[in-house]
Amino acid sequence: MKELLLDANVLVRFLVQDDALQSPAATALLESADRQECRLHLDGLAIAESVNVLVGHYRRNRKDVVGALLTLIQSSGVITADADVVSDALRRFASVNVDFADAWLAARAAHLGHGVASFDRDLDKFRDIRRFEPKL
Repeated sequence: MKELLLDANVLVRFLVQDDALQSPAATALLESADRQECRLHLDGLAIAESVNVLVGHYRRNRKDVVGALLTLIQSSGVITADADVVSDALRRFASVNVDFADAWLAARAAHLGHGVASFDRDLDKFRDIRRFEPKL
């Protein structure tokens, strides 16, 4: 069975459906994975890039983007590295006004049971992690 890493541009073309050639090709690939004809591996970095493009460039609603990506993560034929952390990060991004990188860091810290060394006070919005500000 063919195993492929899934790039953010394929995700975006599939979700936005704005390109006459690439969008149908992305859809066909994901449908092929649903039929178990191939396996698509999805990495957190591709999720992060997709979130940034969809929310930043396409001005899509963050809750809609998160819903679509969570559905994709749960699709058969799509294997997501650290799916529990990715899903948590997406949910945090949808519910708290922070950028995706901060949501990812908070999700990773919560799952590991670690604090976060950061000067970014946005991390204080997450009650289940502790931010440690470096000091002299």
